Amino acid sequence: MPLGKPTTASFVVVATVLLLLFNAAVVTPKSTIEPCSNNDSCNALLGYTLYTDLKVSELAALFQIDPIVLLSANSIDISYPDVESHILPSQLFLKIPIICSCVDGIRKSVATHYKTRPSDTLSNIADAVYGGLVSADQIKEANSISDPSVLDVGQNLVVPLPCTCFNGTDNFLPAIYMSYVVRPVDTLAGIAARYKTTTTDLMGVNALGNAAIEDGDILAIPLPACASNFPRSASDYALSVPNGGYAITADHCVECSCTAGSRLYCQPASLSVSCSSMQCKSSNLMLGNVTVQQSSAGCNVTSCGYGGFVNGTIITTLSSSLQPRCPGPQVVPPVTAPPTVVSPDMVLAPAPSPGQLGGSPMAGLPSSVVPSSGSSIVLPPAANGPSGSSINGACTLVNPLITSFISIGLVLFLKVVKVVPFL
Repeated sequence: MPLGKPTTASFVVVATVLLLLFNAAVVTPKSTIEPCSNNDSCNALLGYTLYTDLKVSELAALFQIDPIVLLSANSIDISYPDVESHILPSQLFLKIPIICSCVDGIRKSVATHYKTRPSDTLSNIADAVYGGLVSADQIKEANSISDPSVLDVGQNLVVPLPCTCFNGTDNFLPAIYMSYVVRPVDTLAGIAARYKTTTTDLMGVNALGNAAIEDGDILAIPLPACASNFPRSASDYALSVPNGGYAITADHCVECSCTAGSRLYCQPASLSVSCSSMQCKSSNLMLGNVTVQQSSAGCNVTSCGYGGFVNGTIITTLSSSLQPRCPGPQVVPPVTAPPTVVSPDMVLAPAPSPGQLGGSPMAGLPSSVVPSSGSSIVLPPAANGPSGSSINGACTLVNPLITSFISIGLVLFLKVVKVVPFL
């Protein structure tokens, strides 16, 4: 028999079922956030994959950062000829240094602005240009955009980017946190191994109830670092450098690295031209110099260290100590020439860790597999490490099985409205 005229109640029931099925089908990537209540900021990193070939200066402008600071953060030789015009290849993974602030009660970076171009959409800006580090909805909210389908060419948009500080520590040791966008080939164990941490640590930092992660999730990854103890009056107060990495400071005059033993070592930068004095007072030692003198009691070590950049002046500190044995020559992390190509393993594997310089793959890593489409992230309070939480991102993943249920629901809906008669 043909179905009678559908009632309002039948429409409501069918629409409700379809809505519930659609909501169940959408798995929204998560992003770890850190609540905050003060005005302190910290150094943080973004894990970013170039969406196209870009000059160093173009990439730096995309995030409103200093090109030399960008290169130093990735241990790339800043003395390379015309380095700011060097073209970086598409799909290259780099660490983007940012300042992480407290905005509206959560940690984020709001220093990045984007000028819209013809044919731009919020989704394209979020997913392609900024590699999923931000969502279209977050850009819309940050800029109070009422109609996202209408963007004026040349419009200046605030791009809120994810970051965390967690007091600059991980398990009570100095750390700097990198926001990392999960890719389909990633597993939590593979990411942990690549960045020399543990699955348990990543679960604690990101408040994960299990090790399941999804494409598009944004994880906070703690990288061991060297912390400074500069005075608050210094413009580079709270400077933190990840192991094996560099940071340029004091108007390009000083280059600091995180050496073996998590020791912050600073010396004149290769670009230093017109800089204030870097000589330690009451000494002929320059910044970074170390002298040793063997004695019957041990080894007298005198060094000229860096104490921060205060009111345009490079502060140097002279220190002496008696050590059991004399230290060997100072060893700093190696730097590499600006990359020109990206090998396939650099595209598919998680990015190199701070200790893995030069981009060569590490041996013995567990292979990455695509996580199950039915996995989910459970988020109880973290048992160990910093306390993270989760918010929804922009991209969506649809469970194919539930998509089938949606199709069935649509057919039933059409039957109700007598477009498709019962068989």
